[in-house]
Amino acid sequence: MRVLVVEDFEILARTLGTGLRREGMAVDVVLDGADALDHLAVTRYDVVVLDRDLPGVHGDEVCRRIAAAHSASRVLMLTAASTVRQRVDGLGLGADDYLPKPFDFAELVARVRALGRRPAVALPLILESGDLTLDPTRRVASRAGRRLDLSPKEFAVLQCLLSSAGRLLSAEELLERVWDETADPFTTAVKTTIRRLRAKLGDPPVIHTVREGGYRIGES
Repeated sequence: MRVLVVEDFEILARTLGTGLRREGMAVDVVLDGADALDHLAVTRYDVVVLDRDLPGVHGDEVCRRIAAAHSASRVLMLTAASTVRQRVDGLGLGADDYLPKPFDFAELVARVRALGRRPAVALPLILESGDLTLDPTRRVASRAGRRLDLSPKEFAVLQCLLSSAGRLLSAEELLERVWDETADPFTTAVKTTIRRLRAKLGDPPVIHTVREGGYRIGES
C-alpha cells in the first residue's frame, strides 16, 4: 500500500512515516499542502493521511483538489478540532474518514488499512488464485492450507499481484506501489523480493515472468 503523510509538525510527520513503514506500507512524507499537491500530481497513492490545518495551501484545499480530480486516493483527515460539526465539514470536503488529534497509533493504522481496502473497483475480501489465498484484513497468506511466513514487502508484492487479477505488472509499477520515493529506481529490490516469494510459495510456480514486461500471477 502506498501512503502519503501530509503533516506540518515535522516530528509527528516523521514518526508517522516510520511507524507506517514498520507496518509494511510504502510511505512518503511531506510537510505542507503545496508539496502534497506536487506529489499527488505524479504518484498514485492508496491513502493520503492529511492534516487539516496546514500552512500555505490549507488541508481543506488539498482535499477539495483530490476530490475534484476524481482521484482513487482515499483521504484520512487529521485535525486537532473534534466537534461533530467540524467532522461533518471535513467529510463534506471529500475526505473518506476523519481522526481527531490526539489519536492512538494503532487506530490510525487500522483506519489507513481499512481505507486501503476500498479501491475504486471493489475487490473481494479474500484474494485467491488456485490454491493460493491472501486475507488483507488479517494479514495472512496461505497456499494449499499452509500458512506462508512472509515479510511485509513480500506480502505487499503478493497482494499487488493477486489484486491485478492476472494483469501484467512491471517491476517499475511494483516498485512504485510497494516501496516509497526514496527507493533507488535501479535497485534489484523487486527481483530479490520476487525470488524470495517464489521460494516460499513453492511448486508449481504461480508467479510468472514475462521477458521485458514484468510479472503476473496465475497460469503460465
